Amino acid sequence: MSTDKNINLLAAVNLALHDAMESDPKVLVFGEDVADPEGGGVIGATKGLSERFGDQRVRSTPIAEQAIIGAAIGASLVGYKAVPEIMLMNFTTVAMDMIVNHAAKLRFMSGGQTSVPITIRTMTGAGMGNGGQHSDFLEAWFAHTAGLKVVIPSTPADAYGLLLSCIDDPDPCLFVETLPMYWTSGPAPGRGERIPLGQAKVVREGSDVSVITYGRQVHDALAVAKKLEGEGISIEVVDLRTVSPLDTQAILASVGKTGRAVVLHEATKKFGPGAEIASVIHEALFSQLKAPVQRIGAKFSPVPFSKPLETAFMPSQAELEAVVRSLVEAG
Repeated sequence: MSTDKNINLLAAVNLALHDAMESDPKVLVFGEDVADPEGGGVIGATKGLSERFGDQRVRSTPIAEQAIIGAAIGASLVGYKAVPEIMLMNFTTVAMDMIVNHAAKLRFMSGGQTSVPITIRTMTGAGMGNGGQHSDFLEAWFAHTAGLKVVIPSTPADAYGLLLSCIDDPDPCLFVETLPMYWTSGPAPGRGERIPLGQAKVVREGSDVSVITYGRQVHDALAVAKKLEGEGISIEVVDLRTVSPLDTQAILASVGKTGRAVVLHEATKKFGPGAEIASVIHEALFSQLKAPVQRIGAKFSPVPFSKPLETAFMPSQAELEAVVRSLVEAG
């Protein structure tokens, strides 16, 4: 835990789990290697928790993702708030039946008599040379599933506040942590402060182009906005924070002001969340747009292992800069 003025995202996640467990004895944490005898998680996100709260509440599990989510669902049905960890987002595929057909649907299948207050923590992200089976952003799959909330923070303070809100939520949440951002520092959160799910944040005001994004790409958008500001191009950056539910009001308010929009994410461009967001904008603001909405995402390919290919696979600041310039130049 840290009480410094700055904190990294990894410490913020750990602090949120600590504070949630401290305030509610019904919060449980389990997953592969999460207990302290196994290192407190492969990255250390749960370090110190089993020593503080005991191995009845923080438990390392076998390598069995379907069993991890099944146990979390079962615990939630008898009054617990389970926070299962699926080590990498690609491994959620092993538990898709449990997540999509059980966690997301039990409220509906029971006529509202049961809820499933679980928060599935997972990490992912290209740039670390982890290859095609360890690096995918798969949020579109889960955002497509009714009954699930999908959350992707961009800062340590947001990670803390959003994770607390997920744990409090009566329905299942998927909380996605971007692996290369774990050691990125930012202002420390206010202890106990929740950030409501489904509320985007305008992290930079602008008047020419709206960049709608989340996660690591928020920082790319801010860097490009700062660079182009010197050329008289004003970019507004909207951090969605929650992919589902989508804050359409914030998106439309921003694009209604600027008349131009770029949707940026690390997930592949084809069939990605950007397609839904672009459609929402076009349907609501077609007559007000100065140009068609543009989408930027990763290439439609498995994540390469080779560093040059991995870099080419990722959306880049240069790509965003070029798209923004083209929108402004188009009038």
